[in-house]
Amino acid sequence: MINEKMLKLGTKRSIIREIFEYGKQRKAEIGEENVFDFTLGNPSIPAPKEINEAVIKNLERKDAHGYTSAVGDNKFREAIANDLNKRFNTNFKFNNFFITYGAASALCSTLRALLNKNEEVITFAPFFTEYTVFTEAQGGKLVVVPADKKSFQINFNAFVKKINKKTKAVIINSPNNPSGVVYSEETIIKLTNILKDKEKEFGHEIYLISDEPYREIAYGVTVPFVTKYYHNAIVCYSYSKSLSLPGERIGYVLVPDEVTDSKNVYAAVAGAARALGHVCAPSLMQFAIADCANLTSDLKAYEENRNLIYKGLKKLGYKCVKPDGAFYLFVKALEKDAYEFYKKALKYDILVVPSDDFGVKGYVRIAYCVSKETIINSLPKFELLMKEYKK
Repeated sequence: MINEKMLKLGTKRSIIREIFEYGKQRKAEIGEENVFDFTLGNPSIPAPKEINEAVIKNLERKDAHGYTSAVGDNKFREAIANDLNKRFNTNFKFNNFFITYGAASALCSTLRALLNKNEEVITFAPFFTEYTVFTEAQGGKLVVVPADKKSFQINFNAFVKKINKKTKAVIINSPNNPSGVVYSEETIIKLTNILKDKEKEFGHEIYLISDEPYREIAYGVTVPFVTKYYHNAIVCYSYSKSLSLPGERIGYVLVPDEVTDSKNVYAAVAGAARALGHVCAPSLMQFAIADCANLTSDLKAYEENRNLIYKGLKKLGYKCVKPDGAFYLFVKALEKDAYEFYKKALKYDILVVPSDDFGVKGYVRIAYCVSKETIINSLPKFELLMKEYKK
């Protein structure tokens, strides 16, 4: 008998992937330009030319396709430390970083390192859909704090009711997928003060896991760097968005020295990665990004897209949270059932993701990391959809 839980995960894809696959089929039928696909957070901005140049340069290395150490190439880890120290006035060293297959691998390794059976992880709605899968696969239980729908900052009244002696970790994601909201410094200070108090009350560590693939994509606001606010903060990062490299699967876990028993926590991350089949992250990308760790893609196009679709939909009468970061727009559905709204949008070949799996009902997520033409040409379709509801 095979594992029924794994069978279910393998036969039922995430709603995002389901709609994305439908979109590919529909584009083949009627033409890509006629499908307004806002499903997947797949960066539309090309990687910096320096990345391609660094890849070509490093292909000449004798070890270009060989193994690195399981923890990652030292030069790459030093480059990451130097970049963060310069930007955030921190004091990281190369051995604070464990190189992973992107942020998903970083999260899974971190959760497996921290969790014992039946311990709980808290996150805040709306949240990235795979947090449930990642947590449960490592033996934990994901506890979701309901959303504050006015601001989509943290609902602290609900949070303090959820946190308890079983709480081992809290996951935050800012800039947020799916809302695009950036947690303010006030929010981070309030959150970390509660965690400090609860650590003392419960007599054990509570780790703050910061999932940060969108850290560099922020529009005129500061994204607080959590290790400066809380001693037991662990950062999970990916270069997928900042350098437009989602298919290369490269990221890291940062375990600062300030984390309680940090060396053993780091070792547990390494052990968890080993148990999950990690050998080493892609070598060539480690060598290339080591030369480009201080760069980003030309991210200003996302802000232009944000302004274009936000203003366009608001003008048509849609209600949405103005995002301060990432490349997602969280739009109020025109009926209570977000899934039914999504299906009506399909009639106009508009592909959006219903919000239920993000822990909030009655919204849809729009990924605006698309061409400007897609946004411009979609607005008349959104207008027709709005008119259908006004009949």
